[in-house]
Amino acid sequence: MAKYLLLKHYRGAPAPANDVPMDQWTPEEISAHIQYMSDFADELKASGEYVDGQALAQEGTWVRYDGEGRPPVTDGPFAETKDLIAGWMVIDVDSYERALELAGKLSAAPGKDGKPIHEWLELRPFYGTAPTITE
Repeated sequence: MAKYLLLKHYRGAPAPANDVPMDQWTPEEISAHIQYMSDFADELKASGEYVDGQALAQEGTWVRYDGEGRPPVTDGPFAETKDLIAGWMVIDVDSYERALELAGKLSAAPGKDGKPIHEWLELRPFYGTAPTITE
């Protein structure tokens, strides 16, 4: 078993086929998208491959240490990067091929007009982390 991080981006990845921003979707389209994500997570929970996942807001704050006894330095709430993480999911799977298969399925979440987004997802293996499940 190996852990992988699936990253969803608000921007920064190549444009998906169904590239309509969520603020232009109907409430029903948003609900269908969220339901797909929830159903996907439930399938992974049932198979034992789900570890965790969260959706993230677009706004945030950059923070850094500024020396002993000094308050942290903040900048924001805007991100100074070409991409912004929309959410993530951690999976624990038997192989890289299975991780690719699940990322492809997640990419098919519905968007505008109920059509699959074909969203680009970033798939990243955990570095030096033991698997959650052992035989």
